[in-house]
Amino acid sequence: MDKPYVMHGWHLSYFSGKTRAYLRYKGVPFEDRAVDALTLLWKIPRKTGAAVMPVVVTPQGEWLQDTTDIAEAIERRFPEAPVTPATPRQRIAALLLEAWADEWWIPPAMHYRWIYPENYKLFQADSGDGLLPWFPRVVKDRLAAYVADKMRSYLPAVGVIPEQRAVMERWTEDMLDALEKHFAVLPFLFGTRPSVADFGLIGPMYGHLGRDPWPKKHLVEPRPHLKAWIERMNQPKVRGGEFLPDDAIPETLQPLLDAVFREFYPMVEGIRDEVRAALKQKPARSRLPRALGTIEFPMGQGRFRRAAMPYTLWMMQRVLDAYGALDAAGRGRVDAWTAAQGVPDAMRLDIGVRLKRVGLHVKAER
Repeated sequence: MDKPYVMHGWHLSYFSGKTRAYLRYKGVPFEDRAVDALTLLWKIPRKTGAAVMPVVVTPQGEWLQDTTDIAEAIERRFPEAPVTPATPRQRIAALLLEAWADEWWIPPAMHYRWIYPENYKLFQADSGDGLLPWFPRVVKDRLAAYVADKMRSYLPAVGVIPEQRAVMERWTEDMLDALEKHFAVLPFLFGTRPSVADFGLIGPMYGHLGRDPWPKKHLVEPRPHLKAWIERMNQPKVRGGEFLPDDAIPETLQPLLDAVFREFYPMVEGIRDEVRAALKQKPARSRLPRALGTIEFPMGQGRFRRAAMPYTLWMMQRVLDAYGALDAAGRGRVDAWTAAQGVPDAMRLDIGVRLKRVGLHVKAER
């Protein structure tokens, strides 16, 4: 029997939910292993350069890190039922929504996990059992408390502060309402087959909002179509389905696309400006820090402030590269679509620098 793939991750983890759902849908034979302390703090950094999850180890012994890179590598080896649409408008829209789901949803996910104390028992049990599976509960609980304090220390950097709670919660409920309406019509974002956008969105929807007790009860349970989509993504019954014909973008996705173009794009532009300033000061630096200065941008009916994360710019670079790889006719179709969105130059966004991913960091390419 061939060796299976191995995924090191947690059910608590934002990005592990994305990779786990993808591997299940693609029919990849894999073992789902909870990350223990030795693996997280020694094996994974030694192999990938960062203490991070999820990581997928191939039968050939390769250690794959970053959910987008993992999916691209697996897609080449398991090409049946591809998750990236072939038609130009759907392809670019799906990649934009994947980047948005990966990067924009981090503050709401962290907010709902750490602001409501009833979530802590699940975090304590899962993280303690994962990190120290053979240790007594008292030791597990102490380490879980240390990890929780570490995670809480990141909240201000991503904008989870009391004065932004109202705008973030209103925005989240509005987006969940939009998703509820969409999934009442279609089983996935672009048809009867999940796309890269679905796998991006399952990250926050499973590990945080759909599993932590408070958001599960108050945000997901009252929205049965959203709840059913989360279940479909985690337990796929079939591999296949179709994206909508004629390169169609569902009208029910319009609230999400409005958020991408009116909110996510200004955030990306703010990050770009911070990256430019950082490189101007220290152009020879080997890599950019995880967080730069504070930026401000729209969120729903209000404004939101958080630290600029250069990694987001690398994700946007992937979308622009996909647009650049289209033929002239394909780019024309995308341009006509973005013009109808009121953003005719969306695919000509100047991110100012070519970036390369290095673990959890990015650096400017020479």
